[in-house]
Amino acid sequence: MTSRKYGVVDTTFSRVDMGKIAISVIRKEDPDAEIVRYTVPGIKDLPVGAKKLLDQGCDGVITLGWVGKTMLDKYSYLATSIGLIMVQILTSKHVIDVTVHEDESEDEEKLVEIAKDRASKHALNLVKLVKEGGSALTKYAGKGLRQGYTHAGELED
Repeated sequence: MTSRKYGVVDTTFSRVDMGKIAISVIRKEDPDAEIVRYTVPGIKDLPVGAKKLLDQGCDGVITLGWVGKTMLDKYSYLATSIGLIMVQILTSKHVIDVTVHEDESEDEEKLVEIAKDRASKHALNLVKLVKEGGSALTKYAGKGLRQGYTHAGELED
């Protein structure tokens, strides 16, 4: 059996330790895998962190960021998202972008719930993609699944 290697890139700006949550899920779902964690200051540093871990042999990476409420924060996230897409294109490997936007809720407890749920569900998605490939999620296609909130549900059978 080939050992898998996962990368977890998180930020010091995040207000919840989503890296710890993602690592816990990955360990549970793929106990023999190697996990490498790389922490950067903020979201604009996530693409290079992801690229470094992929260059070091990770089979896939999850990035975990927190976006503030200002328009400048939103522009920074847009730049980050484009950077993460570029990393995926350059490496042909999955980079699962997990981001909590601080304006998703005024309630800090709700933000914690969103962060935990989103980090957990996306870590599970990463494990499935790394272990089984692109067909691993096909059975969930069109189901209205959401990360961070209750599933929206499908509109047709």
